[in-house]
Amino acid sequence: MNDKEHLEQEEIFSQVLRAGRRTYFFDVRATKAEDYYLTVTESKKFTHDDGTFHYKKHKIYLYKEDFTEFNEMLRAATDYILSEKGEEVISERHQKDFKKPSEMNDEVAGTESFTDVNFEDI
Repeated sequence: MNDKEHLEQEEIFSQVLRAGRRTYFFDVRATKAEDYYLTVTESKKFTHDDGTFHYKKHKIYLYKEDFTEFNEMLRAATDYILSEKGEEVISERHQKDFKKPSEMNDEVAGTESFTDVNFEDI
């Protein structure tokens, strides 16, 4: 058994976060020396035109010596995003009926070009 097989085999604790077509896996694993580390895997589902699908996965390995700085930087980055943009999700991928402000202006402009007809005048 090689090192990679051993590392992937020793799963100690796992959590799953489903987020639309993305799924995040947080897995605590053990090294050969029986120390723990964290893998974070993002899995995205892609559907083909014929209805078949495949997943693309991206994985990071996070070791104990990096936890403190990683947590601080993650907290600073997420706090910045929330303070600048709030918690409301405005991405088109998350809201099917989301319209860009330019699209909303086009709709309004489109109705202004019509003439208001009063049928009593005819």
